[in-house]
Amino acid sequence: MSISAYKRTLRELESPRQIERRVMANITGRMAESAEAFDLAETSFDRVTILASGLRDALADNQALWNALKHDLSLPGNALPPDLRAGLLSLAIWVEKSTRAVLGGRGSVRALVTVNSNIVSALNDTPLRRSA
Repeated sequence: MSISAYKRTLRELESPRQIERRVMANITGRMAESAEAFDLAETSFDRVTILASGLRDALADNQALWNALKHDLSLPGNALPPDLRAGLLSLAIWVEKSTRAVLGGRGSVRALVTVNSNIVSALNDTPLRRSA
C-alpha cells in the first residue's frame, strides 16, 4: 500500500480529533520516557545528555504540534467555543515558553507531560461541543 493510500485510509477511519489524540499521546509518551531523568538531573551536562538522547526531538515534535494547534485555534472558522479556544491558546504559549526553558537546561519536562496528558484525556473522554 502506498503512503498516500495509507494516509487516505487513516483519514477515513479516524476523525481529526482521534488523529490529534493519537499524535499527542505518542509525543507525550516519548517525552515521558525522559521526564524524570531530566527533571532530577543534577548537572547541566546530564540534562544536555538527556536532551541529546531523544528528548530534544520529542520536544521539537511537541512544539510543532502545539504550533499547528495554535494556528488552527486562531482561524476565524474554528468551531470551538471562544473561551475554550482562548484557554488552549494560552496553553500553547505556555508550552512554547516551557519548551524553551527545558531546551535551555531549566524547567520541567514532567509539567509538559502533565499538560499533554490532560489534553489527551479530554480528547478521549469528552465529546466535541459546538457553539450555538
